[in-house]
Amino acid sequence: MTFDFDTVIPRRGTRSMKWRRYPEDVLPMWVADMDFRAPQPILEALEAEIRHGVLGYDFPTRELQAVVAARMESLYGWQVEPEAVVTIPGLVAGFNIAASISVQPGEGILVQPPVYHPFLQVHRNLGLVRQDAEVPPRALDEHTLRYQIDFSVFDQAVHSQGARTRMFLLCNPHNPTGRAYTKDELEALAARCLREDILICSDEIHSELLLGETQHIPIATLSPEVEAQTITLVAASKTFNVPGLFTGFAIIPNPQLRRRFVYEVERLNMHTPTLGHAAAQAAFSGAGDDWLRALRAYLTANRNYLLDFVRSELPGVRVTAPEATYLAWLDFRDLIAAGRLPERPAQYLLEKGRVALNEGADFGPGGAGFARLNFGTPRSQLEEGLARIRRALQGR
Repeated sequence: MTFDFDTVIPRRGTRSMKWRRYPEDVLPMWVADMDFRAPQPILEALEAEIRHGVLGYDFPTRELQAVVAARMESLYGWQVEPEAVVTIPGLVAGFNIAASISVQPGEGILVQPPVYHPFLQVHRNLGLVRQDAEVPPRALDEHTLRYQIDFSVFDQAVHSQGARTRMFLLCNPHNPTGRAYTKDELEALAARCLREDILICSDEIHSELLLGETQHIPIATLSPEVEAQTITLVAASKTFNVPGLFTGFAIIPNPQLRRRFVYEVERLNMHTPTLGHAAAQAAFSGAGDDWLRALRAYLTANRNYLLDFVRSELPGVRVTAPEATYLAWLDFRDLIAAGRLPERPAQYLLEKGRVALNEGADFGPGGAGFARLNFGTPRSQLEEGLARIRRALQGR
């Protein structure tokens, strides 16, 4: 079966936040929202709900929980009971709930910037102390960067700023750098959290968007001890391009931890929508996996095109080689240092190139001088976006 990711689907004039935020002459390549139709089995599941015509109250079923649990076993050999799966209205809600039940005001939450910007707001939401274990980039050559955890920096951040660390918020695969952490890296992180009695909340929303031969390892699968101290967050939203349905899952095998989490979900009335349940069940059933395999191949080719373009057409710019996600992290610091670019490169590219990226500084310490680009789009739009960046950097 073949799938068409090349056809440009017009999104202007729709409710799309991605395509409505900027004027019509701007090409949006910013928010993590692909420009592809969701796979047919998901669309059919949604159409069946609409055709019925009655969209009443709905609650997650045990069947939905079982489908998510079965997905974990089929992908990773991770056996979790269906009752360990808690439905949540998106992963941002999930990691805020995890922090609210595990960290008291004045205690610490550990993050690894530069990182998905809602991670950087949790401490403000709950009166916590944010402890940054910045992950530094290493230049592989004049064109390519790779981010590697500096465990000495991590150790210094634990229990820092006069606050005891109670939760580590992990992003794996990492947004915006595209890293898929190795087993050795995850084991080193988990060992530190076990030793210091730190809850791990692992945002694994991009875990099925693997490029090339990359494999994903849920940190909770490392050992029963790590599993008991971990809340794993997953969703179909990024993988199958249904983020607007706001339905995700917290996998919490530890029953005591799960009871606290569920109590907070129910206390806050965090309901999830009927259509989100239908889409997630179709997605995690495996019915769209042929589409997903084709998507991964297409995204891998887009990534490779982007890397080649940076090497040949964007002198002075470096980029990560994402192992997962559809997000590239572009480094403009050399051009800024040379006085050829202002300090906010995404703003410059918006004004001069009419292409919208995410400003790197919004991802916290270590993000200044960078911009995030979404290459989950038809190749023709990726080519046009990169050409606009080239023209803007050339001053044309």
